[in-house]
Amino acid sequence: MADKTTTSQAGAAPTADSPAAIRNVVLVGPSGGGKTTLVEALLVAAGVLNRPGSVVDGTTVCDCDEAEIAQQRSVGLALASLEHDEVKVNLIDTPGYADFVGELRAGLRAADCALFVVAANEEVDEPTKSLWLECSQVGMPRAVLITKLDHARANYENALAAAQQAFGDKVLPLYLPADSPCTGLIGLLSQTHYEYANGKRTGSHDPDASYADAIEEMRGSLIEGIIEESEDETLMERYLGGEEIDQSVLIDDLEKAVARGSFFPVIPVCSTTGVGTLELLEIITSGFPSPPEHQLPEVFTQQGKSRESLPCDPSGPLLAEVVKTTSDPYVGRVSLVRVFSGTITPDATVHVSGHFSSFFGTNGGDSAAHADHDEDERIGTLSFPLGKQQRPAPSVVAGDICAIGRLSRAETGDTLSSKADPLVLKPWTMPEPLLPMAVQPHAKTDEDKLAVGLQRLAAEDPTLRIEQNPETHQIVLWTMGEAHAGVVLDGLSRRYGVSVDAVELRVPLRETFGGKAKGHGRHVKQSGGHGQFAVCDIEVEPLPEGSGFEFVDKVVGGAVPRNFIPSVEKGVRAQMEKGVAAGYPVVDIRVTLFDGKAHSVDSSDFAFQMAGGLALREAAAATKITLLEPVDDVSVVVPDDFVGAVMSDLAGRRGRVLGTDKVGEDRTVVHAEIPEVELTRYAIDLRSLAHGAGSFTRSFARYEPMPEQAAAKVRAPA
Repeated sequence: MADKTTTSQAGAAPTADSPAAIRNVVLVGPSGGGKTTLVEALLVAAGVLNRPGSVVDGTTVCDCDEAEIAQQRSVGLALASLEHDEVKVNLIDTPGYADFVGELRAGLRAADCALFVVAANEEVDEPTKSLWLECSQVGMPRAVLITKLDHARANYENALAAAQQAFGDKVLPLYLPADSPCTGLIGLLSQTHYEYANGKRTGSHDPDASYADAIEEMRGSLIEGIIEESEDETLMERYLGGEEIDQSVLIDDLEKAVARGSFFPVIPVCSTTGVGTLELLEIITSGFPSPPEHQLPEVFTQQGKSRESLPCDPSGPLLAEVVKTTSDPYVGRVSLVRVFSGTITPDATVHVSGHFSSFFGTNGGDSAAHADHDEDERIGTLSFPLGKQQRPAPSVVAGDICAIGRLSRAETGDTLSSKADPLVLKPWTMPEPLLPMAVQPHAKTDEDKLAVGLQRLAAEDPTLRIEQNPETHQIVLWTMGEAHAGVVLDGLSRRYGVSVDAVELRVPLRETFGGKAKGHGRHVKQSGGHGQFAVCDIEVEPLPEGSGFEFVDKVVGGAVPRNFIPSVEKGVRAQMEKGVAAGYPVVDIRVTLFDGKAHSVDSSDFAFQMAGGLALREAAAATKITLLEPVDDVSVVVPDDFVGAVMSDLAGRRGRVLGTDKVGEDRTVVHAEIPEVELTRYAIDLRSLAHGAGSFTRSFARYEPMPEQAAAKVRAPA
């Protein structure tokens, strides 16, 4: 690869006038793999920072303390830009923890290629393998970075073998780390030893003879891998015939294969010493595709009609997407935006379209948090982020990524387009939040602030779903996991000054009668003047599941006057809503009114309502009341190795396994029916059980009688 480089002035924001001079690169990998420190090392190598932990205009961009970095960056994607060989490189750092997969998918949407970061002291985890497969399905170009070469337990050979086993035989190294600890790289194509010191490349020389065997073996595999991807069909025959293939030919074929996503180079990198940073920048600028080479997302009109994809042209119609939204009570809302077509300029008026439900439907409380909307808004300030610093941008062309201030109505996933021709980009698919948490404001005065805070957090985070459960009257936050839930609560407290308490989640149960029973309701009060008098006799019998409620009038002789019979029914229905045993609604019963008494003066609508409720409660006391629980259809997708453990766990949750189906080469989907009360923490438990490689979906099936042992544990609500 070429060795020349141009660097940005420290603290200055690199700009691009042409989409061809832009590379949008997302860094993915598990938490603790070294993504953020690698971004810092690349900024140092490109001259954006003078040294690790540099300060730009009074703002510390990065901190070398890994724990603090993880704390600051684990909850969202971050953007940093640099310039190399007259190419602007946008580095998108994503969180590695599974709870923040929504931020990860936003980073993938904004990027045109991906860097998979694998630590030399760790194995390749299951979520990273799944993500590689996901990128493979859409043909995203990728490279593999083996980091932490200076770790005490670092083993480059083992890490390389693990990456090749996880990602396939087209994953081949371009360099071999040299010395111990790693202070240099050996280029396998150039057969040159590159030395590093203080984060910079300091020189080069021929490799030591002790590396000869390793170079020969790895170089042969690399050349064969490149030639297999070459468009020149004679190249392999010439190579096998003993011809020495010119290095420039190999590099050209390598770059083409990387750009089309059929060859995946491995680069060893040490962030603390800077080893490999220049080599990585060369791959990014020379091998990875520019935005015009990457297919745009699907485009639609506001009426839902498909439109032809627009070219990545700065002079074309505006088409951009909000990939991340942050808001602050003092700063306001800031939108991170990927521009796909056209050019954005400050103070321009754009059309903001949000149409989640048009593509994915509504789910629970999600429709309220992400209602479809169309607004015209004026662009505020344009900037390129670097840490907390926003560096002003005069304009932003197609292919680039920027931050926009004062888009007060824009949410994550919204489309920005021209007022004259509003368009909608199909939002990226978000995983369904499946961990519920019930909360209530700590103080009565926090109720209004809680509603505002949750609405703003939901606008930022499509993976947060807010439900106002009409049956349990609880506020339920549906999150991706415990860490995600913690971030939501922290945001409410720190940013919006709202204190909330987590409370026990109530599953909406039902009650029904286990057999026939009669009830006598007598409401008689005399306290001077008009009294209250009503007596009614009813018979209650259970109905088949799903039958609902029937009220039958069999009163004869006017024992209950005709005008008060609806009052009895109203009282029965009101008591059914309150419950008769554990405080849950009563369903699937027939109530027959067959007798009663009235007073010519003291009987009233209210009195017979009270009598109807009392009669139902007395009937309930005379027979068995059955608790009904919601049962969900559940589909669990896991690697084949975990199928047995998952099925055993489902059985322990009172689940019924209905069958299994193969998904791909090494995955299985397990179909089951499971009581909803047993799924409260399943998102956490499945992650532990399947080592982060499992996922599941759920949908309501029906209500079923709850077993006596489980029903005995249900407490009546206060």
